[in-house]
Order: sequence, then structure tokens, then C-alpha cells
Amino acid sequence: MGKVKVERSEDADESVVASGDVTIKEEESYDDKLIFVNAIAKPMAGKKLAKKCYKLVKKAMKHKTFLRNGLKDVQTPCARAKLVLRDPCLQANKKYTHIFSSICIFAGDVTPVDIMCHLPAVCEEKGIPYTYTPSRADLGAAMGVKRGTVALLVRQNEEYKDLYDEVKEELSALNIPV
Repeated sequence: MGKVKVERSEDADESVVASGDVTIKEEESYDDKLIFVNAIAKPMAGKKLAKKCYKLVKKAMKHKTFLRNGLKDVQTPCARAKLVLRDPCLQANKKYTHIFSSICIFAGDVTPVDIMCHLPAVCEEKGIPYTYTPSRADLGAAMGVKRGTVALLVRQNEEYKDLYDEVKEELSALNIPV
């Protein structure tokens, strides 16, 4: 058995479409995705800011070392930032300056919440701007993978500096709940 190629003629009637021969996958709207968001997912990125974040992730994906995904990869640079803040010698070292010039993007529909509820507090402590987006599947799609991701850390690069600065400015303007 092999693939069967089906060609549609121009005069195909609507009954063929209604019978299920053609499948159309409908995209969920932004508001529909907000239904599945956890209680701790604040500050939530608006529709426009979420689109800008996804675009930033797509551009950062071209440079593998400037994008970290997954809990462990995001958590490790944040933990290093704690050491850098304590030691003035490390603060002068250019090797660690990339930690403070980064943005965290978290998925809002993560279950169980316990696996990542500590990360926003770490970001606030280190001064790293962060936001939540409604869907982890969308974060994964922005990276170009089929699997969703829970957390992303995007570092600054010269090729997407304008978009990065714009997103960072908007993230700094978001109200972080206490």
C-alpha cells in the first residue's frame, strides 16, 4: 500500500468539503488559550506582546547558544547569576554579563504548577524581565519543534537587537503582582 494522490477539480462542490475529505485544522484564538492558564501565570503577555515574543524566539533559534529552553537550561543561568551578584570579581568578568541581558518567557498552561513556580521569584531577584504566554505548544512551535516547552531564556544578539530591546522594554513596563 502506498500513498494515494487525490486531485481536486475546480468544479468540486461543497458536499465534498462537508463530507470530510478535506480536513481544515482550526487555530485556537488567544482568548480560548487563556482558559487553560494557571493561577500563577502573571504577568500574562497580551496578544501583541505574545506575538513579538514568538517572533523573537524564532529569530533567536537561528543562533543556538542564544536560546535556552526547558526548566533545567533556564534555571542554571539564573543560579549562576546568584554567584555573580555576590562576588565583585565575577561581576567584572565579561563571561557572566549575558545572564543579566536576557529575557525569560514562561508557558502559562503548565501542570503541575509546582515544577516551575519558583522561577518567577528567581527572575525577580536577579532583575531578569519575564512574562507568561498562554500556550506551551505555541512556544514550542516558535522554536520550530513539535513538542511544547515550559520555559525559555533568550539572550541578546546583534542580529535581533531592535526586537529584543522592544520586547524587553515592554516586559519591564508590565505590572508584576506581589
